[in-house]
Amino acid sequence: MTDNTTPSSSQVSAVLRSPKLFTREILAGVITALALIPEVISFSVIAGVDPKVSLIASVVLCFAMSILGGRPAMVTAAAGSVALVIGPMVNQNGVEYILPAVLLAGVIQIIFGLTGMARLLRFIPHAVMTGFVNALGILIFFAQVPHFWSKNPLILALFALTLLIVLWLPRWLKSVPAPLVAIVVLTAYTIFSGQLLPTVGDEGPMQGGLPGLTEWLVPFDLHTLSIIWPCALSIAFVGLMESLLTAKLVDDLTHTPSNKGRESTGLGIANILAGFYGGIAGCAMIGQTIVNVEMGKGRTRLSTVAAALVLLLLVTALSEVMAKIPMVVLAGIMAIVAFKTFNWGSLKPGTLKQAPFVESVVMVITVIATVSTGNLAIGVVAGVVTLAITPAKWREKSLFTAKTASPDQEK
Repeated sequence: MTDNTTPSSSQVSAVLRSPKLFTREILAGVITALALIPEVISFSVIAGVDPKVSLIASVVLCFAMSILGGRPAMVTAAAGSVALVIGPMVNQNGVEYILPAVLLAGVIQIIFGLTGMARLLRFIPHAVMTGFVNALGILIFFAQVPHFWSKNPLILALFALTLLIVLWLPRWLKSVPAPLVAIVVLTAYTIFSGQLLPTVGDEGPMQGGLPGLTEWLVPFDLHTLSIIWPCALSIAFVGLMESLLTAKLVDDLTHTPSNKGRESTGLGIANILAGFYGGIAGCAMIGQTIVNVEMGKGRTRLSTVAAALVLLLLVTALSEVMAKIPMVVLAGIMAIVAFKTFNWGSLKPGTLKQAPFVESVVMVITVIATVSTGNLAIGVVAGVVTLAITPAKWREKSLFTAKTASPDQEK
């Protein structure tokens, strides 16, 4: 059986021998790290933890998955979907229960990967996958609206300038990622012009330095287990579902395979490491992955290693600089990511006419369930259940993503 890590290793070797490719991967990592900041800080608010906790955990997750993950160039960090299931437990029992819940979730994910259950992803219907992607695009866009929808004309102008730079600059300058140019130029403008605008620093405290290991502060007994196991199961399955669906999306974008079993096992180990040093769990982040793969053209593990190291540098030595980045600039970049994420082809009249009616209904239900709850797992389950309860004669013509996969792809 072929080792699926070989193509990835050879890709990295080729990049290291090419200054042009190496520069591309590093710059992709830089803009990815910057794109991580607003969502990771938002994670902190939802989960009820300090922003520094989720930022450091994101460094650990991104770096660990760069080495352990089964999908090169996919970005893993503290994600909002995981925060949604951690938040209620924190509100009811306190932040001290996060560590044991994260550790248990990591163990579940490792078991999931080692037993080969990641192959179940092949049976997720094409319509559900399309709904998942479209819902992601909608959620990413609306998360940016508060940062650019303003009566302040300068904020609107900076948003428009960000869009202009990111969309038009690549026509003339391809060596440097346009989003990085937008962030540097517009941040410099706001600093030197003395403009007072909402910045990254306004989203949470940005003190430099590193935290210590996460302390175990709860009893090691059955009562603790009774509190954490529902949350741990949710963390495990939501994280796995989002990571594996994102991996499938990147497979399609890059026309390269990934190892889903390795991705599951790696995520479990990464979450355990992040639990001990950082204190929170995470999973793949589709928006930032699109930034890395589509905008930065990152294709290897070097891009995500660079993202982890740049994020670490920003959180520690350059925390004051990071705090001055205007939120509207990051919002402009993520708005473009949302636009690129949405599958506009699925709404074309010709596509809708050719697709079975049931597929269109399933796609819409997946989108509605995901957007209304903010939970990707609920949306996917809603879509799958809808298709499952549909009479067989109506879904005979529905197209599934269950393609014959080689052992290398679905170990």
